[in-house]
Amino acid sequence: MKNDRTLVQRVVFLCLFFAFASHVFSQISPIVSSEVDTTYIKIGEQIKFKIIVEADSMAQVIFPEGQTFSPLETVEAFATDTTRKKDRLTLAKTYALTQFDSGSYKLPTQRIEINGQGFFTDSLQINVATVQVDTLAQKMFDIKPLIEVEKSYSDWWKWVLGILITLLIVGGLLYWFVFRRKALTEEEKEALLPPYDRALMELKKLENSKYLIHDEYKQYYSELTDIVRSYLEEDVNVTALESTTDQLINKLELMTDAGELELDKDTISQFKRILQTADLVKFAKSKPETSVAEQDRKSIEQIVIKTHDALPEPTEEELMQQAEYQEELERKKQKKKLIVAAAGFAGILLLSAASAIGYYGWEYSKDTLLGHPTKELLESEWVSSSYGYPPIILETPEVLKRQNVKLPAELKESIKEIQAFEYRSAIGLFTVGATSISMTQLEEPKFDLAIEQMIKNLEKMGAKNIITKEEEFVTISGVKGAKVFGSGKFPIPDSNELLRGKYTLILFGGKGFQQNIMITWLDGDTYAEQIVDKMLTTLEVKTEI
Repeated sequence: MKNDRTLVQRVVFLCLFFAFASHVFSQISPIVSSEVDTTYIKIGEQIKFKIIVEADSMAQVIFPEGQTFSPLETVEAFATDTTRKKDRLTLAKTYALTQFDSGSYKLPTQRIEINGQGFFTDSLQINVATVQVDTLAQKMFDIKPLIEVEKSYSDWWKWVLGILITLLIVGGLLYWFVFRRKALTEEEKEALLPPYDRALMELKKLENSKYLIHDEYKQYYSELTDIVRSYLEEDVNVTALESTTDQLINKLELMTDAGELELDKDTISQFKRILQTADLVKFAKSKPETSVAEQDRKSIEQIVIKTHDALPEPTEEELMQQAEYQEELERKKQKKKLIVAAAGFAGILLLSAASAIGYYGWEYSKDTLLGHPTKELLESEWVSSSYGYPPIILETPEVLKRQNVKLPAELKESIKEIQAFEYRSAIGLFTVGATSISMTQLEEPKFDLAIEQMIKNLEKMGAKNIITKEEEFVTISGVKGAKVFGSGKFPIPDSNELLRGKYTLILFGGKGFQQNIMITWLDGDTYAEQIVDKMLTTLEVKTEI
């Protein structure tokens, strides 16, 4: 009985052990496989390359990305298809690949990273066949010429929207700070009152003041006399503020005698007495009775009223002068508002310009405002195209136009055909040229002779002081070529003037052909430098015929 129990325990232990070992093994050992739907396509057709990974559900799997299938080109990477089975995941990643040149190509092994460990697929051989063309049934036509395509202005609405928003902001600021009718303060409302009404209102305020309660007689009489003097100066047109008591009384008496002011002598005498009392209070520290001070204020109020009533009615000429004066004041106000608005707008422009210069720099800001030919090329919508055969694939700001090249008689024995394409800027030295040369003999190109011939051609065109440097050039896909670059003085077309410029010549080739890319630009043109760098990063060539 005991032996049977021991046997059962061993069996259970072995089952659990194998189950655990199977589970651990399934976690540690992912399975990677790959397949294609076909190994034979025509030029431009696509194959479906699938990578299948079986791994633990917690595994981190990273599939290849980008152009890792060279010489085949990636058209599209589809979304990963995931299937779960118990604690295992099956991940399937499909890629659409193509090739535009005939031949037999090796699809390289691809690295799949699982939990930091690399797993590799098998390499495959893909055959790409040309499309057969029946020249008997199908007529042959010349290559169609390039079509001029207008630049795209699809982003025009962004510029319009930005300008409108800027104008709205500037208009809003001008309205708020310049043209908006602001609520008048109490002081401004009082200042707009006629002199007579303003004088009575100020006398009423003086009556309600606490000067007399606090024995501040000097302030009381100073304000009292200022009110009546200001009124006389504004309404009677007499210089009262700067006159002494005697001078002011004399002026009033003269105006009364001349019929300009109809005041009786008692009123003038009473006014003189109050002014003399005020002088004693202000300069001799005299202190009248409170009742006297209050009566003096009432008397001044009566004097203001009598003086206003004594004034003759203004003539039509005076009314017109007043109207013209008001119009002149209004014009001055409008002019002041316009000056403030112009100053505000100029300030905004200066602030914007200073901010742009501080952020982008003086040269960039100046070129953006005034325009710069190579800057416009750099920021334009670039075009990627293929030139000649074997093809030169290049991305440029403008499409290179086909050039008609006539072969000299002495070169026809060695050169079968020259396909040349060029873009030349109307301003400056910026030019881009791409040339594919087919040889009559299947021999390797002689880059040294090509470089020597290029320098001779530049010198024939009038170039001087040409400095030459050489180095190896490698494209993104790994195609190697030669790079010649340097500087010199180059002639401007239709002119005898020489400008300091730079050049770069890239040469590729194989048996029976040669490919050249020539770029020239003005020395010190930073935008042209950026264009050249960008073009060379996109440069690709096909070196097989």
